[in-house]
Amino acid sequence: MSEQKPTVVLVHGAFADSSSWNGVVEELQSHDFPVVAAGNPLRGLTSDAEYVRQLVASIQGPVVLAGHSYGGAVISNAAKGLDNVKALVFVAAFVPDEGESAVDLAGRFPGSSLGEALHPVPLTLPDGSQTADLYIEMGKFHHQFAADVPEETAALMAATQRPVTNAALTEGASAPAWKEIPSWVLVATEDLNIPLQTQIFMAERAEATSVAVTASHAVSVSHPGDVARLINEAARATA
Repeated sequence: MSEQKPTVVLVHGAFADSSSWNGVVEELQSHDFPVVAAGNPLRGLTSDAEYVRQLVASIQGPVVLAGHSYGGAVISNAAKGLDNVKALVFVAAFVPDEGESAVDLAGRFPGSSLGEALHPVPLTLPDGSQTADLYIEMGKFHHQFAADVPEETAALMAATQRPVTNAALTEGASAPAWKEIPSWVLVATEDLNIPLQTQIFMAERAEATSVAVTASHAVSVSHPGDVARLINEAARATA
């Protein structure tokens, strides 16, 4: 009998939800991987990472932890010190070092047009403090986030997008797990949210195994096979 495969935990980023992984889940399940697509709260980096950390800690056996976009920062925080996480996979994702935020990294090199596409909605937190929930404007979503996804699909993604707080995108990361856990990076070359140069910089800094895919930021939707293939590679390499 073959050794049990690791559970793959998928963490979506801002302006998306767990359904953004549907194609990847189908591919992984067809290869007998147990899969959990986590619901990322998108409220704050520390609290989001703790949510994912507790989920991963509840899983018996090895885990491959994958994150898209802001979800990359979440998995790097969440996996720190978790012995069952054998590999990290960053999919068109932020790979921050300690103290760096998503906003810091997105602006490190030119090429991101996300700021011009955002629609902030004022939000009062339970403690009475004020922040903003950030959405991508409906009319700009297809071009900005998912240019290589069919228009009808992008319209559904825009309508069901999950907002992220401004605080989550500006909060600095804690000590990163990628310095201790083998990492893989998928670079989306046509990404308008995270500049290509930023993605390459982060992958090289992390000394990650990387692959480039000609895709928009929504690469998990437009190229699920490529994403699943990289996750499968990470699982095999760390078994």
